[in-house]
Amino acid sequence: MMDTIALVLSIIGCLNWGLVGIFQFDLVAWLFGGANALLSRLIYTIIALAGLWCISLLFRKKPMIEGE
Repeated sequence: MMDTIALVLSIIGCLNWGLVGIFQFDLVAWLFGGANALLSRLIYTIIALAGLWCISLLFRKKPMIEGE
């Protein structure tokens, strides 16, 4: 469950960075009152923590699937 939540939040963060890079539009800042607003900073922090959690996905042993 935590993996799925972290992955979804990471995807949201990636999409936001894509908007910033392509259109210079920060959706999180726009929705939550500017990039320096407390709520925006909280969202950025949660998404960053989700990204760090996703790093652990790279180092986990994959379960064995029968038939391979």
